[in-house]
Amino acid sequence: MRIELLEWDGSGAPAMAARLRSLVPPLAEVTAEVARIVERVRAGGDEAVREISASLGEELPDSPRVDPEGVAAAPSLLEPDVREALRVAARNIEAVARAELEVRMRPAAVELPEGQTVEVREEPVGAAAAYAPGGRAAYPSSVLMCCIPARVAGVGRMAVASPPGAAGRPNAAVLAACSVAGIDEVYAVGGAQAIAALAFGTETIPPVDLIAGPGNRYVTEAKRLVSATVGIDGIAGPSELMAVADGTANPDWLALDLCAQAEHGDDSPLIVASPDVPLLERIAELVGELATERPSIFDAPLALVATSGVEAALTLADALAPEHLELAFEGADAIAARARVAGCVFIGAGGATAFGDYAAGSNHVLPTGGAARFGGPLGPGTFRRRTSVVTIPGAAATALAPYVDALARAEGLPVHGESAWARARS
Repeated sequence: MRIELLEWDGSGAPAMAARLRSLVPPLAEVTAEVARIVERVRAGGDEAVREISASLGEELPDSPRVDPEGVAAAPSLLEPDVREALRVAARNIEAVARAELEVRMRPAAVELPEGQTVEVREEPVGAAAAYAPGGRAAYPSSVLMCCIPARVAGVGRMAVASPPGAAGRPNAAVLAACSVAGIDEVYAVGGAQAIAALAFGTETIPPVDLIAGPGNRYVTEAKRLVSATVGIDGIAGPSELMAVADGTANPDWLALDLCAQAEHGDDSPLIVASPDVPLLERIAELVGELATERPSIFDAPLALVATSGVEAALTLADALAPEHLELAFEGADAIAARARVAGCVFIGAGGATAFGDYAAGSNHVLPTGGAARFGGPLGPGTFRRRTSVVTIPGAAATALAPYVDALARAEGLPVHGESAWARARS
């Protein structure tokens, strides 16, 4: 683990946040390579997908579609405790998603003084897809995090794409998660070629309206490139964790939280801000020990920032806008009631990010790289589109036409005014 001890005097929080972000070097440029892959798939369909996958050492079956019977049977291939964990996680994710949808479904209609009515309606997208990574590790949890909110949102068709493994099929746990989430349209295709196939369609993969889910830099860049054709949930960077702690925090627990996050990769930035320097020093010792003992822990960057107080640490956290924020200090409940700028906030001693990654019910598809300043967790709203419905009776047309005409002439678009006046005079 690359550990750095820093002191911050509390001034210039944005500059300090930028310094912390610089702990992770920019990803290697892959735009040109991904653009070539996307164009090949757009033009060549299934054959291009097969050729690209073969060049990456992947063996695709004759058809990329996994047979639905195989998906349905996948849970039986897992150990009972894993099956039960998927069931509990799915139940909790669905409960949170349904609660969120209830809030979004409240009527939004208003009758304006001139007599017109404007209603904003929400409807699910027609078709969506989730990408489930399958390189170094499989991510059945990401299947649940994407597919269950989509199902709750009312999406009519939901597909999953995941890289092929043994026998040309995705990982059994990924297929089992698809079964638990009620998804039987699964494709054994990975990488940028999967994103392109879902966006443009191939002979065997019908296109979708929106693509969600995490992935490596090739997947992320492909999502960015096709975002003019389909909706995407966001542009995800490396996973990240910041903890704000005081002397009451348990350093053993925080060290485990940091090392757990470092299992995501060597580009996952880890930060602890605290006024308690002995706590920071102890965390550094414990993290160093764990990192040498556990082979799953990558050499991620860890910054331990000594601040003048908890409030200063919280100011820094808001400027950083981290994906995950743990509040491990006395009185965290009251502090958390105030708005915090983060993708997901974990409160108090029990608030380990690992709970949110798997089974707490919150969604682990979150904004990274400071995007929590304007974005939030994936949820049913990700898979719903908004439409304005405007009803203008004759009296309202008469009342509004002068205003439309005045603004239209001011913008040099006089026929707009004529169009409005025509209704007003009818």
